Amino acid sequence: MPEALLIEPDVQFIKDVVAHGGGDLKKCYQCATCSVVCALAPEDAPFPRRQMLRAQWGLTDQVMADPAIWLCHNCGDCTTHCPRGAKPGEVLAALRNKAIRHFAVPRFLGALLSRPAGLVALLLTGALVFGALALVGPMGKSDAAAPERAFEFANLYPLWLIETFFFSLSGLIVVAFLAGIARFVRALRASGADGPILAGLVPAGLAIMAHSRFAQCGQERGRYIGHLATFWGFLGLAGVSTVVGFATMFGVMETPLAQTNPLKILGNASGLAAIVGVVLLLADRVRDPIKRAASTYFDWFFVWALTGVIATGALIQFLRLAQAVPWMYVWYVVHLVLIFALFVSAPYTKFAHAVYRTVAMAASDRK
Repeated sequence: MPEALLIEPDVQFIKDVVAHGGGDLKKCYQCATCSVVCALAPEDAPFPRRQMLRAQWGLTDQVMADPAIWLCHNCGDCTTHCPRGAKPGEVLAALRNKAIRHFAVPRFLGALLSRPAGLVALLLTGALVFGALALVGPMGKSDAAAPERAFEFANLYPLWLIETFFFSLSGLIVVAFLAGIARFVRALRASGADGPILAGLVPAGLAIMAHSRFAQCGQERGRYIGHLATFWGFLGLAGVSTVVGFATMFGVMETPLAQTNPLKILGNASGLAAIVGVVLLLADRVRDPIKRAASTYFDWFFVWALTGVIATGALIQFLRLAQAVPWMYVWYVVHLVLIFALFVSAPYTKFAHAVYRTVAMAASDRK
């Protein structure tokens, strides 16, 4: 006689997925149309049919440890062809959202930053931090108003203080990322994903950087270009900021950089690429009624935070060139607060997709 299998659905998990964009999960009746039309689903392990069934049953551990939820790039083909309107692509997006919070370290930050209250807390914390740091800057001292002093951002915050703060914060963020990924890898291994992760990181990373899987989604050309421009624009900005930060800390470079400096040109070009990418992504969401209706705070946060950082960065550059005091200092503080919010939220928001997806692709040996 076959052994009985007791399934204990996690009802709260189901409610959570529904609340975060997977509201049509229960409409799925397992016809497998989604798996047939998906251009990214491998023949030996098609998705998202299996993932939809497991999510319906509230099999939390199985769904969270399934690398296939990260192999999906939400092309929309499955949602378009679903005869029941179950929106599998949006359900898998909700599952990725849940996975980031599930593996988050510390977990309470993952839960907090997944809702608007977390943004308020981040912005208030950032404002308090940079308000306190301003007290030790040159402008916080009695001689700060000397007429011969040039109006530069270093008057508000010493460069060594700002760079030390952000590099220290970056270190903490890396630790949080590694701890979350360690949890994820343990779950992947327990589920049977046995791809060589370390050896697979390079080819998976190259595929991510080229967005080669996005390119296979024929109906999503605009979204592909938007993601690619945003990704490389962000990488360019992060790279320039890191190089300039280290160079100024060790005294081999002085800021502000001239507008003709290659690093300044690269930074401005990267910012422009990121803005173009963000506009394309926003247009894709707004234009598509299904995606617009399914969009959640989690979907919008990273895009708007990145837009705010780039927009205020461009603004303070113009204000400094115009020596527009005090607005250049006011917007500089706003810029730093937004960077702080972007940094702290990185392991817990859509920014983490690139990291989790790379690991999942390596573990499942899918490039």
